[in-house]
Amino acid sequence: MSQQDGLEAPGDTPEHATTTVEQGPFCLARCTCGWRGPARRARSQARTDAQTHTST
Repeated sequence: MSQQDGLEAPGDTPEHATTTVEQGPFCLARCTCGWRGPARRARSQARTDAQTHTST
């Protein structure tokens, strides 16, 4: 079962709305622009990946 955690911050453009998705023991960040972060065991690291993506 996957779980999504929306990370879209106020002021983010719709092109970069990020979420985290759990896949088994891993969590990864995804963006509406098509970007996908690496699978992480720590949700906090997946969230950091998403924040880094939207800030660049």
